[in-house]
Amino acid sequence: MATESEENGTDMQTEVETSAYSLARCKLENLLNKSMRIRMTDGRTLVGLFLCTDRDCNVILGSAQEFLKSTDSFSQGEPRVLGLAMIPGHHVVSIEVESESLQTTTHGL
Repeated sequence: MATESEENGTDMQTEVETSAYSLARCKLENLLNKSMRIRMTDGRTLVGLFLCTDRDCNVILGSAQEFLKSTDSFSQGEPRVLGLAMIPGHHVVSIEVESESLQTTTHGL
C-alpha cells in the first residue's frame, strides 16, 4: 500500500508534467499562422504558414512553396507553389520561423 508521501510525490510529478505540456502547447499555439522555413533530409526547403503538427512531429504548412536548394533568405531561388503540404517528421532537418512574422504579432498586441 502506498504511503501518503508517495501519493503526494506522484501528484506533484503529474502537475509538473501538465504544466510543461501546457507551456509547450502555448508556445506552439503562438507559432500558428507564422511563416516557417523547413529544411528536409533530401535538400529541399519548404516555406509556408504553420498550420498544425502532431505527436510524430509531422508538420502541415499552408500556402507552401518548395525551393530545391537550401537558401539563406525566404525570397531567393525559384519556388514551386505547392499550396497545402504535409512534411513527415522523420524528414525534417530544421525549422526556422521568419522573424518578421514574429515581430508583427508582438507589435500588434
